[in-house]
Amino acid sequence: MPSPDKRVLGLYRPGSVHTVGDGFHVRNLFPSNEVGERLSPFLLLDYAGPTLYAPTDEPRGVGEHPHRGFETVTLVYQGRVAHRDSAGNAGVIGPGDVQWMTAAAGVVHEEKHEREFARRGGTLQMVQLWVNLPRREKLGAPRYQEIHAEAIPVVASRGAKLRVIAGEHGGANGPARTSSPLELFDLRLEAGAEWSAALPRGHTAAVVVLSGKASVNGSRPLAEAEMALLDLEGDGVRVSAEVETIALLLGGQPLGEPVVAHGPFVMSTDQEIHQAIRDYQSGRMGHLG
Repeated sequence: MPSPDKRVLGLYRPGSVHTVGDGFHVRNLFPSNEVGERLSPFLLLDYAGPTLYAPTDEPRGVGEHPHRGFETVTLVYQGRVAHRDSAGNAGVIGPGDVQWMTAAAGVVHEEKHEREFARRGGTLQMVQLWVNLPRREKLGAPRYQEIHAEAIPVVASRGAKLRVIAGEHGGANGPARTSSPLELFDLRLEAGAEWSAALPRGHTAAVVVLSGKASVNGSRPLAEAEMALLDLEGDGVRVSAEVETIALLLGGQPLGEPVVAHGPFVMSTDQEIHQAIRDYQSGRMGHLG
């Protein structure tokens, strides 16, 4: 017998709207909506833009800042973003590209509009996720993955195209190396099209509509920057588009471990947070030259 669809637990609009640095106008879907452990291992989703920036000689963005204990995942839809960090990694990602930075024991980095994009001006549209690391990996070595659009497999069906960034769908495996079982799918739907798939039973799941209008498992239609949170039971996910739609699907195996967060640090105890602050202040996480 076919497995039941995952039940929709709630529909959410952005819980906060703010600016990160001077270059990212974001709408936050969580943690501002307090979904907490219901989306483990995901910690944060900021949807930046679409925002039109005027030309400037000084790239906008976020200057030097630290992270420890989790990963940042950045997906660019429009514009170009430059990254560099204290582990010696640097790169630029543009439309369709993904940057996966595993901070682990700690890195200091900056994220800014790429210099030529800033000089010309233009529209920036991107998503940044924070993904928690299992406790055993929180003090491991940092790593960096720059995944270009051409390396991401596409699964197509009638009126739908799905890019498999992490996890598996339709025989395609995403190129992202993950620290726990994850699904990260970028979905494009034509008006009137429907996409359906099975996610592993027991995985958290959410669908975020970035543009357009679509329903999830029979919900009311979600508009831009709205999210459907699904339960752990069942495995079916159906996204039905009323108009041309771009959506992001998140899924993952819950970690079931304590989460203690303080700004850019996410650890398992208060003591580990205090140590992270001391290590950053003493320079043990490095600095940008």
